[in-house]
Amino acid sequence: MTIRWTITKERGNLRPRLTVDMKLTDYERRLCVPVVRVDDALPKPPDTGWRHCLPGENERACESWRPSDFHRLQTPHHRKGSCSECFTLPWRKDNSYPEVEAAFAALRERFEQGVREASKSAPMNEQGEMETSADTKANLAPSIAADRLLRLVDAG
Repeated sequence: MTIRWTITKERGNLRPRLTVDMKLTDYERRLCVPVVRVDDALPKPPDTGWRHCLPGENERACESWRPSDFHRLQTPHHRKGSCSECFTLPWRKDNSYPEVEAAFAALRERFEQGVREASKSAPMNEQGEMETSADTKANLAPSIAADRLLRLVDAG
């Protein structure tokens, strides 16, 4: 799986946007690994629909603000194979978001664990064939012979 992300923020009181693109390899898609989620790693700011955060409001209201809600990160579904997401992150004076890389590392580790487990389920291609047993053939032989003789008599 490839994970690409970009954090962009314009100058001023605007919140940063995290854009994420994830793509599974063909092999990972064929393994049908279940979707993996990380629910508590990327902080969601209050009033997350607002692109701005003014001084003294929401996450900027106090220095010790802690998020109470988080964005959900998840891997693409194996049928689709890719996904793109865009998240609003809380405004920070220093523009530092170390939890973003940590969140993707956690997501990758959980996904790779699923890949390793799925890879343990070995492929197989079993075929078989059976014929009527010799005992049954011996029991049926007189009936089959009689049936054939009757058809010859009826045809002639």
